[in-house]
Amino acid sequence: MKIYVPLAIVAAIAACAQVDMPAPSEGRVLYLENCAQCHGPSGKGDGPWSKGMSPAPSDLTTLGMGSAFPTTRVLSTIDGYHRAALPGQEMPEFGLLLTGEMVPVDTGDGVMTPTPRPLAALVAYLQSIQEG
Repeated sequence: MKIYVPLAIVAAIAACAQVDMPAPSEGRVLYLENCAQCHGPSGKGDGPWSKGMSPAPSDLTTLGMGSAFPTTRVLSTIDGYHRAALPGQEMPEFGLLLTGEMVPVDTGDGVMTPTPRPLAALVAYLQSIQEG
């Protein structure tokens, strides 16, 4: 005997499933592997490779500058989309390195955007080190 489950029921069950969102500690590991050489271990822009770079690496602890964390801009900058056509941008594109399971990320407009887990983890870490 076959049991047929309507597609709507399957979709509702899937939507209710818990997604294991990345913690800042997961992003910290990726940050230290990929970003600290230029931005420094604490994100201040003072990494060992930063000397003489023009433009200098950004201080990643002040991305929010006292307002909401700019999730969309940070995602776009890390994956290379935001700066693809800008001259003088020395930061490599990390988008192709940051692939994997997709997790929902609120980019600030209340809409959950599917984002590769490593990229979401990096954003979670950067958000956790904000000082302003």
